[in-house]
Amino acid sequence: MKRETRMPRTASSRPARALAAAALALSLGGCTVGPNFVKPKPHVPAHWSATALRNGREGRSRISAREPSTVAWWSSFHDPMLTSLVRRSAAQNLDVREAVLRVREAAAQTEVLAGALWPSLSANVSWSRQRVSTNTPNGAIFGLSHVFPGLPPTIVNPYNQYQVGLAASWGLDLFGGTRRAIEAADAQTRAAVYNARGVLLTMVGDVAQTYIELRGAQLRKAILLRTLATQRGLLQLTGDRYKAGLTSDLDVQNAATELSTTRAQLPLVDQQITVDVNQLSALMARPPEALRAELVRARPVPPVPPVVPIGLPSDLLRRRPDILAAEARLHAATAQIGVAVSEFFPRVMLTAGGGYQSEGLGQLITAASHFASIGPAIELPIFEGGRIRATVKLRRLQAKQAGIVYARTVLTALDQVEDALAAYGADQRQRVSLQAAVRSSRSALDLARQRYRSGIASFIDVLDAERSEEQSQLALASATTAVSLDLVRLYQALGGGWRAVAPAAHLSAKREGS
Repeated sequence: MKRETRMPRTASSRPARALAAAALALSLGGCTVGPNFVKPKPHVPAHWSATALRNGREGRSRISAREPSTVAWWSSFHDPMLTSLVRRSAAQNLDVREAVLRVREAAAQTEVLAGALWPSLSANVSWSRQRVSTNTPNGAIFGLSHVFPGLPPTIVNPYNQYQVGLAASWGLDLFGGTRRAIEAADAQTRAAVYNARGVLLTMVGDVAQTYIELRGAQLRKAILLRTLATQRGLLQLTGDRYKAGLTSDLDVQNAATELSTTRAQLPLVDQQITVDVNQLSALMARPPEALRAELVRARPVPPVPPVVPIGLPSDLLRRRPDILAAEARLHAATAQIGVAVSEFFPRVMLTAGGGYQSEGLGQLITAASHFASIGPAIELPIFEGGRIRATVKLRRLQAKQAGIVYARTVLTALDQVEDALAAYGADQRQRVSLQAAVRSSRSALDLARQRYRSGIASFIDVLDAERSEEQSQLALASATTAVSLDLVRLYQALGGGWRAVAPAAHLSAKREGS
């Protein structure tokens, strides 16, 4: 029985281990080229403009500069149905679920890049049947056994080759190109998180606005139904007076026309109610009409709270998802400059391989079949046709663009809050005036009816008063709805609300730095 010889461990493995240890130290402690990201400091006013604050204080619901309570701002409307719709939609909305998957996708991409910092190790097993051409200088040796009979007969052609082995490689990140790429990917992951927050915030705002519009449509329908009841009574009155010879048929026809005109508005309001119900169903990822049973009962338009704290302009920088996303994208663009700059420097690769090769399986795992190789490889760019320099220029330009986008996002956020405050104050003032108009129009209608019954006023006066009262009530309903919608838009502009309904823990992970 043939005894297998074991290869002795020689001192040559010690330099290999020392080389690996030194490579690890160099890779982890090497320099990082390119600019370091500096958190931008945009110019933000210390306070909101006096005009915006004055507009917000002129209504019954006044604006306060206290720290805003935007965690679950929809609860300030004190409407349990609205709160329920918001929470259910946050858990089921398809846009939110897609945004969460995009966060996971970005995080997975970061993990892929992070793997480049570590060595790669692979195993291989192979068998091949090969024949070498004897009409070549290297292959001619296979035919020499026919010319020189004394040559070893083991040189055969074709021949088998069996191999098992391991291969390892390690690209050392001496100048930080890979680490900059990971930094950029991590910043893109944070941007995806903030984008998901923005999608969630938009969804919450859409639910609140659609719900308020639904209650506003139901309020307008209730006003139209009351008006129809009044007009039917008025038609009955004119018919009785016509039968008694106290008025002409013209008054009867005018009353019937007014009744039909009001009735014609009902289908449009019913259509709006259906659209709102279907929109709320879609936001909850449910089929049309799925929520009609629980929403068909009319309820008041959610009232605004007496005080709305909005905080300071600087609060937007750490609360608005779009601002935080723009900052993260600026960070990623800055890190990409370092990735491009690292292309100027040498790339060092450590490779090692070893295993067994043999013509036959019986001799495969023997000392004579053993093979091994180890060594570094260095690649230094000499001429790239200006590609690397152009890439660095491109990345710097992209970083500047990201800085401009960030500055514009901050300005847009400030403008949106100021505009929302202006709309909130204007609609509140309009609502106060319309409330007075409704009171006056009701008194005018009652007086016109009394005068018509007494024969003092004409029926035209009654129609005018009735039409004015209906229009005033509908306008007041629209203004009441607009005030609540303005508050929703103000809360959206302030950037709060996502934390109370975040569907996944990674939307508020510690790694995001906020």
